[in-house]
Amino acid sequence: MVEPLIVDRPHLQAPCQALLEAGAHPLLARLWASRGLTQADTHAWAHLIAPARMTHVQQAARLLADALAGQRKLLIIADYDCDGATACALAIRVLRELGADVDYLVPNRFETGYGLSPAVAELACQHPAGRPDWLITVDNGIGSIEGVAAAEAAGMQVIVTDHHLPGATLPQARAIVNPNQPGCGFPSKHLAGVGVVFYLMLALRAELRQRGKLPARQGPRLEALADLLALGTVADVVRLDANNRLLVARGLDNIRQGRMQAGIAALFAVAGRDPDHASTADLGFALGPRINAAGRMADMSLGIQCLLEDDPVRATKLAQALDAINVERRSREATMQAQAQASIQAAPVAGAASLCIWQDDWHPGVIGLVASRLKETWWRPTLAFAPDQDDTLRGSGRSVPEVHLRDALDLVSRRMPGAILKFGGHAMAAGLTLRRPAFEDFARHFDQAVRMLSGCDSFEPRLDTDGSLEFEFCTPEMADVLNRHIWGAGFPAPLFRDRFRVLHQRLLKGRHLKLFLERGPLRIDAIWFNHDQMLPDEIEAVYRLDNNRWGGRTQLQLLIEHAGATTARSPR
Repeated sequence: MVEPLIVDRPHLQAPCQALLEAGAHPLLARLWASRGLTQADTHAWAHLIAPARMTHVQQAARLLADALAGQRKLLIIADYDCDGATACALAIRVLRELGADVDYLVPNRFETGYGLSPAVAELACQHPAGRPDWLITVDNGIGSIEGVAAAEAAGMQVIVTDHHLPGATLPQARAIVNPNQPGCGFPSKHLAGVGVVFYLMLALRAELRQRGKLPARQGPRLEALADLLALGTVADVVRLDANNRLLVARGLDNIRQGRMQAGIAALFAVAGRDPDHASTADLGFALGPRINAAGRMADMSLGIQCLLEDDPVRATKLAQALDAINVERRSREATMQAQAQASIQAAPVAGAASLCIWQDDWHPGVIGLVASRLKETWWRPTLAFAPDQDDTLRGSGRSVPEVHLRDALDLVSRRMPGAILKFGGHAMAAGLTLRRPAFEDFARHFDQAVRMLSGCDSFEPRLDTDGSLEFEFCTPEMADVLNRHIWGAGFPAPLFRDRFRVLHQRLLKGRHLKLFLERGPLRIDAIWFNHDQMLPDEIEAVYRLDNNRWGGRTQLQLLIEHAGATTARSPR
């Protein structure tokens, strides 16, 4: 494990004072100001960015309205992750309420790969619900040049909704709804796939009202689907800008008030989480992985069915099936992780700027998680591979902030023509298909590309904290306030940094360190998950506030993120 550089965020006095004068809580004012806010978030629907600002959204809405009027058959082409599943479920629910003849098809990760490929277009033609007239991609399609052409050649018209970055060429679809396509003036470039679909459904409802097909202020209550919006947005780890925070806040409000899809309620139950106190952490670390497990280990159709189910009993059975798949995923991941660490220990990587690793028996649906864990442990760009087909390897990678992973793969592909069959992704995560005999040369070229693009031979993780937490805010009430707020990618949850005396410590289940700490007048329980090494009597700890609820009681505890012997602080 590479030791992080721990740095306190600067205290920005002017925006903090402005927030205080506007009535913000003193601690929240300090946290918000350090994250770039100059005024408190407004989570009312009235502050949502208008759909009309997104390129092609009104054109796509008109095409869909015409398709509904003509009773055309629609097919959603989904993706096999949580964002794709929630986007598909949201679209299906709205379109069916509008009377559409609509079904869905989700590509199989292991057979047809990602997105609307020619193979998926052929499957669409043979769909059990009948050959569709229209295909609507959700969370995919912006790179499906050949797939869109194949669908159109087969007599199916295509609308693309996606949020991924486009390549040099766009597919020849009838409409493309993507805030990241060239020329789109939509100010929030970080919408998840489910957010893009939500905007299209808003535009479709407005179009039908304008045509007189729906009475004014009538039609599907899209705000009732905000739980799906929140789950997909958080699970896809998109940047939580102001517009995304609004979407997530509305979804969490619905969940906390008991207004959620039966499948989401069932997922909370099987995960052992309390929806009354739902947080972004619940969505990202409890519900999202259970949906994602279906796409990683089996068939994402199971996850979509769970999100579409209205009967609580059937939803519970589907959620239990997803939970069982997730248990299998965790077991497989743990085995692969141990194998990876053993392999790295056997061949030290001290001089490498990157990691590339594979084994013959690895599961292709889990390699991205292995890459993520290895990146966190060794703090360098990491690619993990599993055997694919036709003497190829399928790889999934995670990167560090200094290295744009897709750019690194692009550079290697130009240096090794024909070795990489296909690749895609973005700065922090990417995937590729590699010819197996080229692996050793690829690893060498990838390491060179990482060094060239970053100008670095090694990388140092950085842990940004919010400095010391004032004594008066170290309370269960403040923990609840913080946990109810919207934190996530680009708007990180608060981490505090203080010195403590360790009064008592012991291991739970041989792998979690349970602590009883003293700081000034405070004595507080704490836990450091997945850490089995005892600490000295005096420590400096980076931690989160949390509440431990059991037996009808609520007790404050600290969740330790990093701790060690007391040292001089890094300057703000």
